[in-house]
Parts: sequence; structure tokens; C-alpha cells
Amino acid sequence: MQPQRVANDWSYQEDAWLLARVQKGEHDAFETLVRRHSSRFYRVAYRFMRNRAGSEDIVQEAFVKLWERPGMWQAEKNVAFTTWFHRVVVNLCLDHHKKKRPLPLIDEVQIMDERQSQEEDLLENERQSLVARAIALLPERQRVALNLCFYEGLSNEEAARIMGVRLKALQSLLMRAKLALKDNLKEEVEAL
Repeated sequence: MQPQRVANDWSYQEDAWLLARVQKGEHDAFETLVRRHSSRFYRVAYRFMRNRAGSEDIVQEAFVKLWERPGMWQAEKNVAFTTWFHRVVVNLCLDHHKKKRPLPLIDEVQIMDERQSQEEDLLENERQSLVARAIALLPERQRVALNLCFYEGLSNEEAARIMGVRLKALQSLLMRAKLALKDNLKEEVEAL
């Protein structure tokens, strides 16, 4: 037996259906999309922005764009909303970085496991800072590919669509990113 759905409880609906409703100006459908996807896209933005407020601003700007111009997403192109919206958020992050210098990487948001000792926490923070600094040294396209595939867990095919490149080009970017990251990490460790 399926659960009884309240008339305007659209939490069970598919994104494409909700987007069709957003295109008709229905606030409840838009609100459902925002609630459903805000956290996910905040994490995407945070990987680029390294700043809580900046990441929140990017996600808010992306959703405002969607509300103001809902026709940007086109169902007939057979692209999942999440794939398309990844591209919107990533592009906004890249545009922001072109306008401003990136904020310091030290502003990491951490959820600490209470069972870890203080020393383990410090070592983990240092390791994450090293990796973040090494990633920040990568060329922009390599950094984007790495973030989408490894941190966001997207398939290579999805990441290639988001970046607007062929699959082989994405794989090449990832291979170069891994090699450069290895060298960058080696340099960071040697500098300590």
C-alpha cells in the first residue's frame, strides 16, 4: 500500500515533473527542489569556494537563476536536472573565482567524531589542508574534473557532460590531475 500523499506534498515527485511545475510558476514545486538538492549543491560549491558564506551564496544564486529563468532547463534534451544543475553551480563558482581571488583554504568545515583524540584531529586537519593546498595548485579544468569525479562521486560520463568535454578528454584531465597532485603533495610535504 502506497503512503497517502497530501495534495501539495510533492516530495515524492521526480525532478523533471517538479521542473515542469516550476516553469508554470508553482512555488511549492520550486521549494521542493530547493529542499531536495540544496545540501548536495552546497557541498559542490564548497569544494570550489572553501568558504561557507560564499558557497551558500553560489547555491542561492543558482536557484534564483532557475526560478527567474526556468526555461534554462530543457526536458527535451534528456539531461537529468542534477547533471544540468551541477554545471550551473560549477560555472558560477568558476565565474566567482575569475572575479575574485580564492579565499584561504584554512576555512574548512569539519564535523569531528567525538571519539577521536585531539591529536588525531590535528593530524587529520593538517592532512586535509595539505591535500586542499595541493588541489588548489592544479589548473582549473583538472581541479574541476577531480572535484566532480572524486569528491562528488559522479561517473566520468556525468562529469564530462557537466564540463562539456568528451569522455576521453575528461579521462586525460583526471590522469594529469592525479600526476600533478602527486607532485604537488610531494612538494608540500618536503616544504614542511
